[in-house]
Amino acid sequence: MTDRKDAEPAEDLAALSAAIAACRLCRDAPARGPADRLPHEPRPVAVISDTARILIAGQAPGLRVHESGLPFNDASGDRLRTWLGVTREEFYDPKKFAIVPMGFCFPGYDAHGSDLPPRRECAPLWRARIMAAMPQVELVLAIGQYAQAWHLGRAKAPSMTETVRDWRRHLGRNEGPAVLAMPHPSWRNTAWLKRNPWFEEEVLPELRKRVKTLTA
Repeated sequence: MTDRKDAEPAEDLAALSAAIAACRLCRDAPARGPADRLPHEPRPVAVISDTARILIAGQAPGLRVHESGLPFNDASGDRLRTWLGVTREEFYDPKKFAIVPMGFCFPGYDAHGSDLPPRRECAPLWRARIMAAMPQVELVLAIGQYAQAWHLGRAKAPSMTETVRDWRRHLGRNEGPAVLAMPHPSWRNTAWLKRNPWFEEEVLPELRKRVKTLTA
């Protein structure tokens, strides 16, 4: 996580959006050297906004999102919208939600067919600049361990379950926007949801209440 006191000064949002769309760093100058270059043409996917009070901070686009250019345009997005209690139209309204993953481009698959982690190039270059450009954000939905590590820093617990379980403390913090740590809405976490019914019983009602207030 970048210390907010050392964050870059705010940039023009339109110029920043254009720079993100044109970024090819993971292809042209990969952090781990030429052998780790992104094997396909980058397609950065991010929605930044100067009005949205909620930031959805995910991990990285999947293949379907890469192909469509629309964030959370998949089954995970359907579950996420159900968690939030919003329609598809509301979800894609940039006046209501900014959607900025930790990695902007589909990272490809590992040997087991699972999505690779977000590219290492994105967050160091873009994250602090984006947060500085959206000072109106009041709530960050940190989805998955990579977003939680950046937005919570040392407050992140060793496991994702512990981090999410500590949701009240993160929502009540005094520095920067409130952060709600969440599991990824992927079908792969269905078993986790069954083992941790408190998430749907305790966290989701509070989430929906805040979403309703901040998108009104």
